[in-house]
Amino acid sequence: MGAARGREALLRRNVQLRLHVNGEAVEVSFPPYKTLLEVLREDLGLTGTKHGCELGECGACAVLVDGEPQLACLVLGLECEGRSVETVEGLAQGGTLHPLQAAFADLGAAQCGYCTPGMLMTAKALLEREPAPSRERIREAISGNLCRCTGYAQIVEAIEAAARAMRERA
Repeated sequence: MGAARGREALLRRNVQLRLHVNGEAVEVSFPPYKTLLEVLREDLGLTGTKHGCELGECGACAVLVDGEPQLACLVLGLECEGRSVETVEGLAQGGTLHPLQAAFADLGAAQCGYCTPGMLMTAKALLEREPAPSRERIREAISGNLCRCTGYAQIVEAIEAAARAMRERA
């Protein structure tokens, strides 16, 4: 019984964590059992990352960790010490939408919008690796992001349009 109380006390004790979120160094204190999703939403107030299934099946909570898409519901906050995390809040720069955000808005790729942050972050990672992906590669990249509202056609078209816009800017 004493050992169980000791473990319980450790779980209640907060940990300090330093990481970079959307390009800014942050320090946050939270209980060690929290997922990255919970840390982002509850402790840092970044609610753009959506709370979906908590099972890693829907992709609504996708963020970039060191540039790679990760499901924030499956990553412990503790695993992010010293790492770079990018959320949907970090896409727009100084009031200017990221080309993905603009294309999603212009082409009606978002309906209810719940899946959109995860789609955007997953698409951003793809376009950073592959500036001109095929439709097949786009579909493959977003295959872990579920959308209940669209048939995905507008989402794929928006990602293609954003890729073109990004190539033209470069």
